[in-house]
Amino acid sequence: MSYKATAAEVSKLRNATGAGMMDSKKALEEAGGDFDKAVEVLRKQGQKVAAKRADRESTEGAVIAKVNGEATKGIIIALNCETDFVAKNEAFVAMANEIADLALTVSTKEELLALPYAGITVGEKLTEQTGVIGEKIEIGTFQVIEGALVNSYIHAGNKIGAVVALSANVEGGSEVARDVAMQVAAMNPVALDETAVEQSVIDTELSIARETLVAEGKPENMIENIAQGKLQKFFKENTLVHQASIKDGKTSVKDVVKAVDANLTVVGYIRYSL
Repeated sequence: MSYKATAAEVSKLRNATGAGMMDSKKALEEAGGDFDKAVEVLRKQGQKVAAKRADRESTEGAVIAKVNGEATKGIIIALNCETDFVAKNEAFVAMANEIADLALTVSTKEELLALPYAGITVGEKLTEQTGVIGEKIEIGTFQVIEGALVNSYIHAGNKIGAVVALSANVEGGSEVARDVAMQVAAMNPVALDETAVEQSVIDTELSIARETLVAEGKPENMIENIAQGKLQKFFKENTLVHQASIKDGKTSVKDVVKAVDANLTVVGYIRYSL
């Protein structure tokens, strides 16, 4: 006589794994009522689904930015999935937050995937959830930044995350670090300042400026000076510390930070968007 799972057993397995009711019932009956075996059945099912969906694009998901208790280390992770429907699911976002908490304790994605989570590893949990949800679930990005004072910002809907590091932990620093993280999320600067802009970007901007000036008929002996002026304008508009603060549209981010403490500077940032 084949085993019939009770409603209580099905509920217990669903709560432990997040699997659907019918999948949980089938797993218990296949395992003859053995709870641990049923969990293993679901895990193998997840591996099969993961293998089938390995070549699928997981371009939706939840971006989580977090900072440790000492405010000296920040991380951004993206827990990716295939559809916006799953990305907005409360349980999915909660899992992303739990994995982000774990991410604060390590330095690489490989270390994160190997950490214990819910009785298995993070990597195994993602495979399990791929089977449960029926979509490819993976860590899309894992970035770390450290500094004397770090704070973060996540844009509504968990689509953009930013973390900013300041040079010192001073009174009022945490608030301004969050404001700068909000700036990073909103304005997507190309670099911290002009010294951090990649040479290829500079070359492209100068090339565009020169071509435009030639097309406008500007005198040849003036083109280089005007192009350099346009490059300085590019730095002002596109590098973080020189951008106008989104709060007043006038004061540079550098000066907003210095208003808190004359010696305070932005030393780095990370940003990720889906």
